[in-house]
Amino acid sequence: MTHWNKEIDRAFQRGYTAEAMAGIRALEAQLDQNPALGAAHDEIVRKYAVTEEISMTDALAAFEKMEAQFGMSRYSLEMLLLLNALPALHEKYRKHGLSDTVYYDTVDGIRAKVNECIENKGVVGTFVAWWCDRYFKLTCFAFGCMEYELKTYEKEACVLSCGHVLKPGDQYVNMHIPARGIALTDEARMASYRAAYAHFAPYFEDGRVLFGCSSWLLYPRHLEFLPNNMNMCRFLGDFHIVSWSETEEFGDKWRVFGKRSELPLAEWPRDTRLRAAYADWLLAGNRAGKGFGVFLFDGERIMK
Repeated sequence: MTHWNKEIDRAFQRGYTAEAMAGIRALEAQLDQNPALGAAHDEIVRKYAVTEEISMTDALAAFEKMEAQFGMSRYSLEMLLLLNALPALHEKYRKHGLSDTVYYDTVDGIRAKVNECIENKGVVGTFVAWWCDRYFKLTCFAFGCMEYELKTYEKEACVLSCGHVLKPGDQYVNMHIPARGIALTDEARMASYRAAYAHFAPYFEDGRVLFGCSSWLLYPRHLEFLPNNMNMCRFLGDFHIVSWSETEEFGDKWRVFGKRSELPLAEWPRDTRLRAAYADWLLAGNRAGKGFGVFLFDGERIMK
C-alpha cells in the first residue's frame, strides 16, 4: 500500500493545522520507508476496514506491540489506521446511500481528535481511536456541528415540561459535540438538528425525534458562573435536564485548559471567558459536574 491516499488530501482541506499536516506526512513516510512497519500496519488496516476480520480492540492491542517493536507511538499508529481506512469507509458510505456531506462532516471528527492529542499528549496521533470505531460501524454520523447515534434510555421514568413521558427502554438520538472549532450558535445548532431529524425521523413514529445528550456542557450550574449569552449556555437551554451530578475532580478539565490543566489550579490560564470563569469558579471552592438532558424536535421546533 502507498501510505497516502486522496481521502487524506481531501481531509486536509477541512482545516487540519500545519503542524498536524506535517506530522501526518512524516508518519506516512515512515510507513513507506520501513517495509516491515508498513506491511504490518497495512495488514491491520485491511483486516479492520476492508475485510472486517478484526475489531478495533484487536487493532489497538496489535498497536501496543508494534509500538514496542518499531518505536512509533501507538497514538500515531492508531491515527494512521483511521486515515488509511478512509477509502474503505467512503466506499461503505456510498454503498449505503449516505451523502458525501455527511461522510466529510463525520470523518472531520478525526481532525478534532488529532488536535486534542497534539495539545494533550504532544504527539501527532489520537488517544481515542476506540471512540472513532462507531464511524466505521456506521452507527454515528455528523450533521453540521454535532454527531448523533441511536441509543436506549436506561434511567428512571420522568415527565418533560412539555408533558412527554420518558420511560426506560425508549429510543433516543444521542448527540456528541466534537471539538471541530465550529461555534454552537443558534443557527449552527438548529441546522444540525434539522439535518439529523431528516436522517433519524424514520425511527420515530409520531414525527417527533427525541434527542439526548450527556455532557459536562449540560452542567446546569453553568448558568451561575458563565455569561448566559455564551453559545454553550444557549445549548444548555435547548434541553430539559433529566439528571445532573457534581464531582470532586473536573474530569473534563483537559477539554477547557488542554495540557495546562496539569498545572496547579491557580496557574490555569484565563485567556478566554470560559477559562477565566471556570478557573475562578473552582478556585472559590465550587465543583464541576455534568448533566443529561433531552428534548423533542419536530423538524422545526424544540419541545422540552
